Amino acid sequence: MKKLIIFVSVIVVMVVGAFFFLQNVNINRLGTDNYYVQIIGKGEKFESKANNGEKFVHYEYTLPGFNEDGVEKEFTFTSSKQLREEAYLNLFVKDEEVKSYKEVKLGDISSAAQEKLK
Repeated sequence: MKKLIIFVSVIVVMVVGAFFFLQNVNINRLGTDNYYVQIIGKGEKFESKANNGEKFVHYEYTLPGFNEDGVEKEFTFTSSKQLREEAYLNLFVKDEEVKSYKEVKLGDISSAAQEKLK
């Protein structure tokens, strides 16, 4: 009986842990390199239609990005909405492809990258 209670407890902890992990971790950001960009311009707007006639809009941005050491690379990425001009983004890059991004404050960026972004 004691073994059954321990076994069920371990399973419950694993399920709760997996649920917490999936809710709070963006899997696209695992194993990526960080680059920082500043949004300049409104992005290029693209519209497409699904087979059922539903419209989709996305915006494409091509911007120079800088890593923690200030090394520059150019990135092209898309967003389902128009991004705020002059906002700073942390790009999560893997195999030269932007997997995800999040808006950050200038103070969250390394000083080497800040110098290049100004």
